[in-house]
Parts: sequence; structure tokens; C-alpha cells
Amino acid sequence: MGIDGYVLAGLLPAIAGDLEVSAAAAGQLVSVFALTSALAAPVLGTITSRWERRTTIALSLAVFVLGNLVVGLAPNYATALGGRVMAALGGALLNAAVTGYVIALAPPQHRGKALSFVLGGWMTATALGVPVGLALGQSSWRFPMILVAVVGTIALAGIMLKLPRLHLPAGTLAERLRPLGQPRLLAGLLVTTGILCSSYTCFTYATLIFAPTFRLDWMIIVIMFGYGVASMLGNAVTGRLTDRFTPLRVLTVVLIGLLLNSVLGMVAFLTVPLAVTTVTGLVWFFAAGVGNGGAAVPQQARLAALAPNSAAIVMALNGSAISLGSALGSGLGGVSLAAGTSPYGLLGIAAVILAITLTLHVLVARTRT
Repeated sequence: MGIDGYVLAGLLPAIAGDLEVSAAAAGQLVSVFALTSALAAPVLGTITSRWERRTTIALSLAVFVLGNLVVGLAPNYATALGGRVMAALGGALLNAAVTGYVIALAPPQHRGKALSFVLGGWMTATALGVPVGLALGQSSWRFPMILVAVVGTIALAGIMLKLPRLHLPAGTLAERLRPLGQPRLLAGLLVTTGILCSSYTCFTYATLIFAPTFRLDWMIIVIMFGYGVASMLGNAVTGRLTDRFTPLRVLTVVLIGLLLNSVLGMVAFLTVPLAVTTVTGLVWFFAAGVGNGGAAVPQQARLAALAPNSAAIVMALNGSAISLGSALGSGLGGVSLAAGTSPYGLLGIAAVILAITLTLHVLVARTRT
């Protein structure tokens, strides 16, 4: 799922050329996946709540695999868009089912570690899976979609053979959405959405941002690999810092760092000579990777502390908040580019989003009820 979520961002020019659409329209293949996931996760999670968990995980993964095959074989943009919706429906249910499975099996004192392990799969996908996908994508952007389907099929076989069966208590949609009735928790979830929105506003169109300075395809692959490693580093460092300090303090520092990085990165792109941006651009991108990867653990811990008796539901809602932020970010970036904003201007948009997010985070921290 991590490869599927990230790899298309590095192939937008190739997708746009093959499907005869603009790069901004190609970026909506990322947006529609994320938006569908955000809206479908709580609904599908409720509909299938009475199902045995291994069956649910296997079925959702099968739909996810089929959706990627449709995208990989799509003759036109509309078919590819439909395939992304199908993959998102499977992915949304898969995400919710896996999260619930992990929380149910892990002892309370080890839930954070278990969830971080699952999150590590996304980080590994960014560092390793995406560069491999991009390398395959140099021949055809369709190959990474086929790769995801093949890997997903192997995972499906492993799940059917090895994953123990598990039944969990059924829940209603009202129960799943009840935490949203707490203004403080809702605002906390919107912080997640803001972080991902700012990230995907730039990440989805990273190939366009770096196009003037890194013209060769293999350079983009190396840059994406570096971003993934930076994300893994941020995740590891803030995981330790969250145990040593409070999630609130760690998240505050991360958000301030991301905001400053976006502002300074935009200034550097717009003012320094092109030769110098080869260095400053990489500094901005990798620093963003550290911050975006590092925000996940303290934010999850913060949300769990806000609703300690609804951890499973809150984590599922946080997954929807992540998908919603990804969809809004890639969609906003595409609309901005279509309206004439330069790729460098996306950093300024991300900075505005981060400023709003940081303000909301401070308000949540100061509110006690």
C-alpha cells in the first residue's frame, strides 16, 4: 500500500503523456485514491465489523490488487481513475482491518510499538519500494502498478496461510464516529489532516519542482530514495524522543521545523542561482522527509492520550484524517498548478497550511476540555 501511495508522484510526466492529460490531472490519480480512502474507511469498517478479521483483510487486499491491475492495464484516463477508486476501497478497508487487528492482539503497553511497526512498512515503502517502482517505471509507468499487484498477491497468500483467525465485537457507524463529537479530539484529527495536506501539496509534484535542476530520471529515483530514508530517520528519532519527552513537545518542535523549512525552501528556490538550488532544494526536501516522517508517532500518541478509552476507533479515524489530508494536498497542488502557480509556489502554499496547522495544534494543547 505504501508503494502504491507514493510511487505515482514520481511518474506524473510519464502518466500525463501516456494518458494524454495534464500533469495536474495525472496528480488527481493520487487525490482520488486518498479521498476515497478517507470517506470509505469508517463506513466499510462498520459494514464489515461483524466479519472474521482474516477474511476481511484477505478480501480487502484482493480488491486492492484488482484495482491496481485495472490501473496498470488502463487504456485511458477514465479507466485509470476508476481503478484508483477500486484500489482505494480495498485499501481503506485493509487499513482499518489491519489497525483493528493489531490493536486487538497487542497488549496495551505495546500498542504504540505495534502501530509503529505497521507505520514502518510505509516508511520502508518510501525508502525502498518507491525507488524500485520508479526504476521500473522508466520503461513504463504501468510496471509499478503490476509490481504492487504481484506483491499484494504474495501477501494475500501469506495471510491466508499464516494469519490466525480473529473475531472482534461489532460496532455501529455512530460508535465509530462518536469521538468526533469531542471538539478537542476533532481538532487534533484536523492537525493530522493539515500535516498530510502540506506534505502532499509538494510531494505529489516533486518531479516538477526538481525538473529544472535534476533533469535525468535516475536523479529523481535517488532523490525519492533519500526522502524515504529521511522519513525513516525522522520516525525513529521522534519515536525515541516521544518516550523521553511528551508527545506534545515533540510534535510542536516538528511542526515549527516543517513551517520554517517550507518558508526557507521557497525563498531559496525563488532567489538563489539555479546551480545553488541543486543543494538547497535537496536540503529542503530531505528535511521535509524527516519532519513528515517524524510527525506520525507523537501525533498518534497525542491522539491516544486525548481519548484513551477509544484507541482503536481514534486510530481508524486518524487513518481517515491521513487520507483526507493526502487527497486535499495533492488536489490543492494540482488546482494551484492549473491556475498558473509555479511548482516552487507550492512550498508557499504548504507553509500557509502548516501555519494554520500549528495554530490549531497550539489551541488543542491549551484546551483542557
